[in-house]
Amino acid sequence: MYDILVLGAGPAGLAAAVAARGRDKSVLVIGNRWQDSPLAKAERVDNYLGLPGRTGMELLEEYHRHAEGAGAEFVTGKALSLLVWNGFSVTVGSQVYQGRALVLAPGVVRQAKYPGEGEYLGRGVSYCATCDGMLYRNRPVVVVGLSADAPQEANYLHSLGCQVVYVSPRPAQGLEEGIPYMKAGRLAVKGERSVTGLEADGALLPCDGVFILRRAVAPTDLLPALAVEDGVIQVDRRMATNIPGVFAAGDCTGEPLQAAKAVGEGHVAGLSACAYLDG
Repeated sequence: MYDILVLGAGPAGLAAAVAARGRDKSVLVIGNRWQDSPLAKAERVDNYLGLPGRTGMELLEEYHRHAEGAGAEFVTGKALSLLVWNGFSVTVGSQVYQGRALVLAPGVVRQAKYPGEGEYLGRGVSYCATCDGMLYRNRPVVVVGLSADAPQEANYLHSLGCQVVYVSPRPAQGLEEGIPYMKAGRLAVKGERSVTGLEADGALLPCDGVFILRRAVAPTDLLPALAVEDGVIQVDRRMATNIPGVFAAGDCTGEPLQAAKAVGEGHVAGLSACAYLDG
């Protein structure tokens, strides 16, 4: 049990972690590798106060070193599910981590749902092969590969005896032989009471399960009760959301999408989470 769970290892999440460690709270940061952050691709950042001319990679390396030195702990992976009960329980892969408060700092998760995806979520649609793979052992499934680790999850399903078809806009690296690959971009989940197939560029692939593997799961998929307007998480000046104990910071709260804004909001969110726990 950690005092605070932080979802997101970018500027906002790391600033929240540093602020919380300054109040002697235990912190676990859950996120993708910081090297994969969109900021890491910036060749030059000139508008960060006092540190002009740095590359995005240089800034992120300093942020991460600061948070690690302050005592924050890290788990690399994507949050797949979140349970609100006696605090917050977050599933990453096959592991579950618990916290008493939660800071959302996932950046901008740009992903439109496929037709039928939301309707059949939990009835054949899954976001985690490790979590739900055993339910489909020896049954036909389709993996929609949209993340770097998707081929490994497809290989895992194949090892369980699942009859796997891999669908993606581009060829997969590391996919086991024996797993058919289909290039497709226009997808739709089909079903009746549960999933019966995936339509890929007009062709129907019959299956019992569809695993949609993206780089991240949107906060609203983790917390359906989260107040959002025009795709932006609604917060007050304390960076508090409408859910007690849940705070948000950075790009997920709206423009401007800049590191300075993310760091400032992350710091406020971390302090507010501490105040929530102390109260």
